Amino acid sequence: MLKKSLVVATLAALALGGVALAQNAPVSPSPVKRTIVGKVEVPGSKYETITAIVEIAPGFKAGRHFHPGLVFAQVTEGEFWLAPDAQPEKVYKNGETLSLSEKLIHNEGNASSDKWVKLVATYVVEKGQPLVQPVK
Repeated sequence: MLKKSLVVATLAALALGGVALAQNAPVSPSPVKRTIVGKVEVPGSKYETITAIVEIAPGFKAGRHFHPGLVFAQVTEGEFWLAPDAQPEKVYKNGETLSLSEKLIHNEGNASSDKWVKLVATYVVEKGQPLVQPVK
């Protein structure tokens, strides 16, 4: 009986370890594509604005993360799913706009399982900061 329990526990540990590795492994091609279309320094400050076309693959949901600055976006195609921590989730449709406060932890992704979602997003960040920071 002990031997059977040990085998089951070992298999469970290997399965969970495989899931953890899969979550950290890079996905190719990336399910999120950001194409920078503009970058402007805010005069007399340490900030810059970056405008990007953001495309998210069908059904993809990003893990918890935040953006180190402000984000303003408009959905231009499809439906964008947003789930801020401790707030109700919402789906934004084509033509709708949204904004995220600085460092708001959230999940986001594509509400559709068969169509890409596309947004035009403007990030206001300190110069040199990344646009996205994952949260463990």
